[in-house]
Amino acid sequence: MFADTITALVSGLLAGCVYGLIALGIVLIYKTTKVFNLAQGEMLLIGTWVTWTAITVTNLPLWLSLIIAVVFSIVLGMLAERFILRPMLGQPLMSMIMITIGIFSVLRGISLYFWGGPLQYFPPIFPVQDIQLGFLSISTQLLAAAVVALLLVIVSYLYFKFTRGGLAMRATAEDTVIAQSLGINVKAAFARSWAMSAIVATFGGILLGSLMGIFFGLSDFAFKAFPVVMLGGFESIPGVLVAGPIMGICEYLGATFLDPISGGGIGDIIPYVVMLIVLVVRPSGLFGYKTIERV
Repeated sequence: MFADTITALVSGLLAGCVYGLIALGIVLIYKTTKVFNLAQGEMLLIGTWVTWTAITVTNLPLWLSLIIAVVFSIVLGMLAERFILRPMLGQPLMSMIMITIGIFSVLRGISLYFWGGPLQYFPPIFPVQDIQLGFLSISTQLLAAAVVALLLVIVSYLYFKFTRGGLAMRATAEDTVIAQSLGINVKAAFARSWAMSAIVATFGGILLGSLMGIFFGLSDFAFKAFPVVMLGGFESIPGVLVAGPIMGICEYLGATFLDPISGGGIGDIIPYVVMLIVLVVRPSGLFGYKTIERV
């Protein structure tokens, strides 16, 4: 029992770091544009497929494939913002949400058309052997994926906190009118947020693909990021650092101790149960901002 608990805690902590990275992409867009991007999973999937194609079909080295993936992600994010989201600025919130569902559908169709649905194995990026610490066995791949995810979240936070571009995005998030009056290019800030979100999604997909392969349902893992976003706070980058591991631990503890009793599936739904509790008890999340409106 003790060994199972420790193993679930460690594995959930590491997996939660990857969930936090995927959640970061959603936070980046919402933080700047106030749009809740429901197409994050498909951006994750199609970016991962492009990387896989560069490595396995064209036999390019990993470093060059990653550069291609980053460039593709930037183009994808900026095109989505420029030609789909920008014309919708000022429209009701529900319209913005529906347009991201449209992006979701288009990207899913493109993914199915070019790559189909069967599982494809991603070339190994990290060592595949496990690390044995007494009774605890840690997957080297999961550990490396968690470290990479953690570093990317930290880099994104530092970018927002200390760079000119990050400051422009933060100012735009506060008030677009005031930001424009101060000479900030609001449209460029919007485009930058979508580009960064697409990059983060692609890297999240690559990390997931290295652990379990690439398949049609890989995009569904982005839905696990939504409870992370809500627990951490819609606009908080540090929030995903905390909420991701919490959700990962909840999921793995449920899978370890409740799935054998129920026949399976409990671990997968626990993050959403936590999300519902958070929405009732603390809608702003752990690190979110509470908004007070005067009428």
